[in-house]
Amino acid sequence: MRITIESPTPEQEDEIIVRCRHLDDRIFDLINALKNENAQITGYLEDKIVKLLPGEIYYFESVDNKVFAYTVDGVYEVRKKLYEIEKEFEYTDMVRISKSAIVNLEKLEYLRPIFNGRFEARLKNGEKIIISRQYVAEVKKKLDI
Repeated sequence: MRITIESPTPEQEDEIIVRCRHLDDRIFDLINALKNENAQITGYLEDKIVKLLPGEIYYFESVDNKVFAYTVDGVYEVRKKLYEIEKEFEYTDMVRISKSAIVNLEKLEYLRPIFNGRFEARLKNGEKIIISRQYVAEVKKKLDI
């Protein structure tokens, strides 16, 4: 694969052209990552409305029919369902780890197996979360292990 980078003239718009014989998963993932680069999630904290970048979010969790985004700065309510977040970020490092949680694999420090086929994930902020056995295979796939 050859990569060419050109600088546009000042009047030209930035443009990315993908030229490939076959649109395989790698190319498709790259295209979707570029599309989602500037995606933002709206978070609510008391009387504040905050725009969160996906890279700031450690994980999403559903509790009592509400979804929360956990960042280094705080916990924000997100007015979307987990399945909507999962679909929106399916080509990023966000992956479902249980019926009630999605984790950002960029924020993962380590994984370790625990009983009954489940895994424990330690995040870079020190939190530990459990990966349900039904979702372990997908996490391993995303991590190429």
